[in-house]
Amino acid sequence: MYFEHSAAIWRDFPDLVPVALTVDGITADADVTAQVTDLSTRAKERLAAAPESELPEIQAWRRTFATLGLKPTQYRCAAESLLRRFRKEGSLPRLHPLVDLCNATSMAYAVPIAVLDTAAVTDHLEVRYATGDETYLTFGGDVEHPHPGEVIFADADRRAHARRWTNRQSGQSAVRPGTESVLVVAEALHATAATDMPRLLDTLATAITQTWGGPPRAVVLDPATPRLDF
Repeated sequence: MYFEHSAAIWRDFPDLVPVALTVDGITADADVTAQVTDLSTRAKERLAAAPESELPEIQAWRRTFATLGLKPTQYRCAAESLLRRFRKEGSLPRLHPLVDLCNATSMAYAVPIAVLDTAAVTDHLEVRYATGDETYLTFGGDVEHPHPGEVIFADADRRAHARRWTNRQSGQSAVRPGTESVLVVAEALHATAATDMPRLLDTLATAITQTWGGPPRAVVLDPATPRLDF
């Protein structure tokens, strides 16, 4: 199994800095309260200085969505949606310890993070432009087809595990209580991403190791080393 971005994505978005990690042995009974609290505090401090829409990480994704023909205030990247809800409600619902940890990390760094159950992925995941014949399973159980040219996370069975790049994940590979193996992907396009993303990766890898053991396999991807095999 492997994860990569297509050559066309690297061509069109040369400022992209993605990181990825894989980990086995995930359980749903772990306690990540301390890590989530610390990361949420960091997010709260950032929001006290500026709303999420003004953070450079979010602004970079808004520009990218506009380039892709998406209205940035209609389709928000996952990090902006989390921060917006956190600012309004003061907390996020607890879903699964790994998802909670990744959501808190996403807010602290203002960077979208995808968490995928690899048991539900066929052969590989590629971030690429859709042709329009792929299938996407919503959390409500409905099947959609991405628009041609839309950026998706696609596997070998032409299933889209995310739509509109970092906007919305699929119910197909959502982490559930029985999930054991996961792929975590974070992507950024802002000016200091080359410095920030290794720090984000280290934060996640350290927290996962403390909680579940490990360490996970973690890499920073670039056009020269665009693929993570696992």
